[in-house]
Amino acid sequence: MALGRVPLILFISFILRDGTALSLDLEGLNEQAATHITGQKLNEIFDHLATYSDTVRPGITRLVFTERDMEARVYIKGLMKEAGLVVREDIMGNTFGRWEGSDPKAGTVMSGSHSDTVKLGGPYDGALGVIGAISAVKFLRNQGFQPVKSIECIMFTTEEASRFSIPCLGSQGMTGFLKPEVLDTFKDDNGSSFREAANAAGFTAASAQEFADKALMKDTDSIAAFLELHIEQGPHLEAEKKDIGIVEAIMAPALLRVEFTGRGGHGGGMPMSHRNDPALAASELAILNEKVTLATGADESVSTFGLWDIKPNFYNAVPRSVRVDIDIRDSDKERRDSIITQTLDGAKAIAAQRKCGHTGEIKFEYPIATSDKKVLKAIQRATDALGVSSKRMVSRAYHDAAFMAQLAPTAMIFVPSKDGLSHHPNEHTAPDELARGVQTLALTIAQLAGSGPASDKSEL
Repeated sequence: MALGRVPLILFISFILRDGTALSLDLEGLNEQAATHITGQKLNEIFDHLATYSDTVRPGITRLVFTERDMEARVYIKGLMKEAGLVVREDIMGNTFGRWEGSDPKAGTVMSGSHSDTVKLGGPYDGALGVIGAISAVKFLRNQGFQPVKSIECIMFTTEEASRFSIPCLGSQGMTGFLKPEVLDTFKDDNGSSFREAANAAGFTAASAQEFADKALMKDTDSIAAFLELHIEQGPHLEAEKKDIGIVEAIMAPALLRVEFTGRGGHGGGMPMSHRNDPALAASELAILNEKVTLATGADESVSTFGLWDIKPNFYNAVPRSVRVDIDIRDSDKERRDSIITQTLDGAKAIAAQRKCGHTGEIKFEYPIATSDKKVLKAIQRATDALGVSSKRMVSRAYHDAAFMAQLAPTAMIFVPSKDGLSHHPNEHTAPDELARGVQTLALTIAQLAGSGPASDKSEL
C-alpha cells in the first residue's frame, strides 16, 4: 500500500537553523511505502507479539513484569536493534531506542506507547504506538532520512492498571508525577507490590523512593516533541469514516474510593426498619453521581462505578460493608473537580441519613492534557500530504502522552477501532488503517526531527 491515495504535496521542506533547506520527497516515499509500511507487515509483528500472552487469542493477557511480559520486552528490544536504534532501559523498565541526530544540542523527538495489556485485551491497544514508532523510524532510515534532532522510540512500563490498579507508572516516574508510596502500597492479586515485582524482574532498587529518583528525566527541556500513535478506543472515526484522528486534548481521570459500613444481619431475620444497609447507601450515591455528572451538560463529563466490593456478598445476608471505586473523567478540570466534590459531599450526607459508617478519599487525580498547536499542525500536514481524511477530536481514554504533555510539546494520532471496541478480545483495526497511522506518524516525526533545535519552540 502506498503512503497516500494521491499525494497532494510532493515535497515537505524544512528550513534548518543554518538556513539549509531539507526536503522530503513524498512521491519517492510513496514508491517505497509498499515495502516498508504495510498492514500485512505490521500484522505479522502484532501476531507474533500476541504469542507472548498468558491466554490464547482472541484474548491477550500480558501483565507487567510477568514471564510473558519479559519475553515480549526481549522481542521488542530486538525490533529496535533491527531498526538501527541504540537500546537502553531505565530503573522502572521504560525502554528507549535512540537514533542520534546530526545536532547533539537540537533536542529529541520521542514517540511510543506501551506493550502491557489488560486481562483478555486485544492486540493493538498500546502495542500500535510501540511497533508503529519503531516501524516509522525504520522506514525513515531506509529512505536515507537524516534527522537533525535525535529520535527515540519508547516503550513505557505498565501503562495499564491491570496488575497494580494504578496506570501509567512508567511515564509518571519519568515526568515526576509519581508518588513513590504507590510502588509499595498498591498490590496485585498475589499481594506483590510494583517494587517487589520489578526487583524480581531485574529492575532493582532498595526503596520506592530510589525508583522515583532514578526514573525521573533530568533534562526535560531537551524533549523537542512527543507523539503517541494509538487506536481510538471509541466509535467516532469509524462512524464518520475518517482515516486519522488528530487529538487536541486528553481527558483525565480521578479515582474516588468510598466505603459504607453497617451492622449487617440475616436477610430474613433483620426487619427493614432496623437496617442500615451500606449497599443501599452505595446505590444511592451512584444515582446522585449520575445526576451531577449529567448536570454539567458536557459530553466529556463521565463517571463510572466500576468496582463494587460487597461483604459478605451472600444473597441472604444484609451487607456489612460496601466499597466502591469511582472513575471520574473530564476534559475540563473545573468541571471534574465539581463532580468530585459533589460526590464526596453526597456520600457523607447519605451515610448520615442512613446511619452508616463512611469513608471517602481521592486515590489519585491526573492532569488533563492539551496538545501542542505546532505538533498538531505537523500531523495535519502529514495527513494532507498523504491524502487521507482526518478529524480533530478529544481522547476520552487516558494515555502516557498526558504526562508527557505536562513537560513537552505533545499530541496523539488515532486510527479507527472497529465498533469502538478496545480492552476487549474482539478489538480490531483493519490492516490498511494500521498502515495509514504509521505512515502519518513517520511523516510527522520527519517534520519534527528535521526542524531545528528544541530551544526554538516557535518553529516546526
